[in-house]
Amino acid sequence: MSKRAAISLSSGSEGGGGLDDERKKKRMLSNRESARRSRMRKQQHLDELLNQAAQLQKENDEIVKRVNQMTEMFSKFDSENNILRAQMAELADRLQSLNSVLRVIEEISGFPMDIPEIPDPLLKPWQLPCPSQPIMANMFQC
Repeated sequence: MSKRAAISLSSGSEGGGGLDDERKKKRMLSNRESARRSRMRKQQHLDELLNQAAQLQKENDEIVKRVNQMTEMFSKFDSENNILRAQMAELADRLQSLNSVLRVIEEISGFPMDIPEIPDPLLKPWQLPCPSQPIMANMFQC
């Protein structure tokens, strides 16, 4: 028999073993309760993490939706901008042609004509030649 087992048997016969058993039972109950609380805290932390993940996923979905909307708007504005650039180039060509005709008429008739200079749209694209009069152009005109 081992020394520990012998001590345990002898203490049990002396009457003090009841205290040790009582302490062991209390300690076991305390350990079980501590483990239960630990499992509860762990579950609560997991629930919080799952809620946080769901919230972040929801926010991410909203951001993706907004990015898609902005991308769609950008594409729309880019297309409109390209159409307006094409219209501006067409109108600049027409104006240049009309100015050429006016120069020919000026040379033939001898009357001075007021021929406006065509501004370079690349230098100051925000300044129109006649800002008080809008230029109406249709992209389907020939």
